[in-house]
Amino acid sequence: MKLIIAITGASGVELGLKFVKLLPLHIKAHLILSNGAKITMKYENSKDLENVLDKENVKLHEDNELWASIASGSYGANKMIIVPCSMNTLAKCTVGISDTLITRAFSVMLKERRSIVLAPREMPYSTITLENMTKLSTLGVTIAPPVLGYYSKQHTLEDMENFMIGKWFDLLDIENDLYKRWGDS
Repeated sequence: MKLIIAITGASGVELGLKFVKLLPLHIKAHLILSNGAKITMKYENSKDLENVLDKENVKLHEDNELWASIASGSYGANKMIIVPCSMNTLAKCTVGISDTLITRAFSVMLKERRSIVLAPREMPYSTITLENMTKLSTLGVTIAPPVLGYYSKQHTLEDMENFMIGKWFDLLDIENDLYKRWGDS
């Protein structure tokens, strides 16, 4: 699988980095960090970028690399996730603005009708944001914000993060055992 992972400037950049860190090695990952994500990393004291970039299956792209392979449908990326997804990125995706590699890759994935998951990170959602999410959902984009399911009995922050990442892996057809599933003993 060729997976595009975009991390934008919403709070929760560390969750996006952990998503990449937990990816199985057989998945070829293309990682894009927005300029906002890089700034947010400093404010949130994220230090995991080095660990993520050490993975042999992860290629890092700059957000201004509009010539990158993933900016073309002929490259054949299978799936994309934006985690976390800022409201700015969500809005650009909704109206088709493709001025960065993240939004260009999104537009390509949308036109190719490939699987896209967005993890919007803001609360509460404004009416405009809800309308944007509704529009994208009707176009086949999966909207999956970082929400906990308490049935898996998380006890630590790591358990909570693993639950959310496991659910996103499920949506992208990535096998995992990151959380206790409903009905598991």
